[in-house]
Amino acid sequence: MLRFSFLTLFPELLAPFAGEAIVGKARERGLIDVALVNMRDFADNKHLKVDDAPYGGGAGMVIRVDVAERALRSLPPADEVILFTPAGQRLTQEVAEELAGKAHLVFLCGRYEGFDARVEGLVTRELSIGDFVMMGGEAAAACVLEAVARLVPGVLGDPESHQADSFSSGLLDYPEYTRPAEWQGQAVPEVLKGGNHAAVAAWRRAQALERTWRRRPDLLPHAGLTPQDTLTLQGLGATPEDLTAWGAPPAPAKRSRKRRQEADSTS
Repeated sequence: MLRFSFLTLFPELLAPFAGEAIVGKARERGLIDVALVNMRDFADNKHLKVDDAPYGGGAGMVIRVDVAERALRSLPPADEVILFTPAGQRLTQEVAEELAGKAHLVFLCGRYEGFDARVEGLVTRELSIGDFVMMGGEAAAACVLEAVARLVPGVLGDPESHQADSFSSGLLDYPEYTRPAEWQGQAVPEVLKGGNHAAVAAWRRAQALERTWRRRPDLLPHAGLTPQDTLTLQGLGATPEDLTAWGAPPAPAKRSRKRRQEADSTS
């Protein structure tokens, strides 16, 4: 079981993410555990005050380090204590996969002007979900909960389903279709209806390559390209310079017509 503990001033914001859909079902099945810890319970004063004015002046209030420390001490030992901050490591699929292999993750969700800087000495990692500013860390925490929990074995119905996801394979995901077979003049590609699994796999790989090449070519150097991928990218219009920059291997050598005829005659 992977345990998530969230230290927050607004546990009600995280409760729906922890109790519904796939995450909620995973909790019911004992695959993950989610603890929502209200830091006000550790305020140590009758008004449950957790923040104070910053030394040196300035707008806003700062969450006290002693409150955060008491909340952390109330929890079982953790593999990671994570603080959400703009200075943190960018959350990626690789980071999510790393965190999914832990046993207990603790997340500090800030509010107001954030935590007293001395809180940084209490954490093992700082994370950011992007270069933008929000009103608190709860939305970021919900993103991490969803990204990590789905990687825990047994949480998803198909244990291999996340391996083909965008970023997991190094490429954007291929397009998916379902009924109706035709809608407003747009038909499902015939290859997906033919039952040829090898042809479907090849089509999906080519589609993923095309989507990535057109929309996120920065991902291609990390995609583990194959010789067949190189051939596909050449057909899309990738230049030799592009292929070199992406670390693409040489395309498969073309067989001569004579060799093909010889191979056909012996088969």
